[in-house]
Amino acid sequence: MSGDETVGPLGDSVGYALKRAAAALRGAMEAALRPLELTVPQYACLELLGQRPGLSNAELARGAFVTRQATNGVLRGLEERGLVTRPGTAPHGRALPAELTAAGRELLRSASTAVRAVERRMLEPLEVGRQERFREDLAACTAALGERRLEGP
Repeated sequence: MSGDETVGPLGDSVGYALKRAAAALRGAMEAALRPLELTVPQYACLELLGQRPGLSNAELARGAFVTRQATNGVLRGLEERGLVTRPGTAPHGRALPAELTAAGRELLRSASTAVRAVERRMLEPLEVGRQERFREDLAACTAALGERRLEGP
């Protein structure tokens, strides 16, 4: 096996660099959301529901990158806080579509602003044109590995 067939030094590994960036982003998001008493998965569910009301548990799990079981717990916690509502019975099938309450929408505005500030801080070293290119490059890399993108509103 030649050296070109191995990952090589971690400092040269794209995967390792992405994982470090993701860990740094998550830590900064956790710190920004802590005063709002939100976790990153809770914020993700609020943001997803703010942009796409009525998502099912399975759709939220995919969009928030957590398991369905974890999403159930997240949604229960958000419901207990009066931030999300779900019907008692499924309107069709087994899915219980979730929606934000007025309190959920209000908290989402604060949380989304806090997370956007973290993203701006992360992208600050890049010129504006490079920031857009960076997003496009990440999307292309994701598509190359066959990941589906959660479609916007």
